[in-house]
Amino acid sequence: MPHSLVVNFMPKTPIYSEFLTGRHIHALFLTLVSSVDKELGDRLHGEKANKGFGLSPIQPKGMRSLVWDYSRDIPAANSCWWRITLLDEVLFSKLTGLWLNLNPDRAFHLGSADLYITSILGTPQSNQPWSNFATYQQIYDRASDTERNITFHLATPTAFRQGKYDSPLPTRDNVFKSLCDRWNTYSQTQIHPEIIEYIFPSRFEIKTEVVKNYDTHSFIGCVGEIGYRILGDVEPLVIKQINALADFAMFSGIGRKTTMGMGIARRL
Repeated sequence: MPHSLVVNFMPKTPIYSEFLTGRHIHALFLTLVSSVDKELGDRLHGEKANKGFGLSPIQPKGMRSLVWDYSRDIPAANSCWWRITLLDEVLFSKLTGLWLNLNPDRAFHLGSADLYITSILGTPQSNQPWSNFATYQQIYDRASDTERNITFHLATPTAFRQGKYDSPLPTRDNVFKSLCDRWNTYSQTQIHPEIIEYIFPSRFEIKTEVVKNYDTHSFIGCVGEIGYRILGDVEPLVIKQINALADFAMFSGIGRKTTMGMGIARRL
């Protein structure tokens, strides 16, 4: 069952900008996991692919859009939130103890900053579009078998691996192959990647962004909105499968480095 959890927390000391990079938020997540299951934390640290989770950058409250590159520190007592997506039900169940036994007096550390978790949201909220949950079967059952228009909002820089290098261009193959691969890894309802041939770009308002000092080097990706349309004589079953993948983007993210804050996307 995919989960999109929003962790609200308060830093009691400043979070310095050099500790807001992808590898630091990745390390923070592994610390949270290890606090309830050290063996699982060690396993996730060692896995190179199919980790089953995604992370957002740390978000100071009050921002109108997601931020991913920080020129300033986050001051102490500035409420923040952080999204964690889990694609694997086993992973969610292993971490249940974290949110059921929340200790507001326990500090977690991001660099030299002390972070105190105040709440964890896991259901849809009127003021927080990034928290939600659904089973794979629910995503599939709710997907339209008539809707031919799909628009994604790429909220943080999104890029795709092509051979030895990254490409920031969200072609239909890049986008939907990414979604299809993750869906088929965790869902029992398999979707054949051949359905991608019916999808064509229809509109785009995107731009490239360079995230400096993101990890060990800069990361180049695209942000904005991009639309696709299903064209041709297409069976309702295929339309349904394509829409299911589009709806799944909310949980899976798109492209590379989703475990380090990149590729956050949702359907509009």
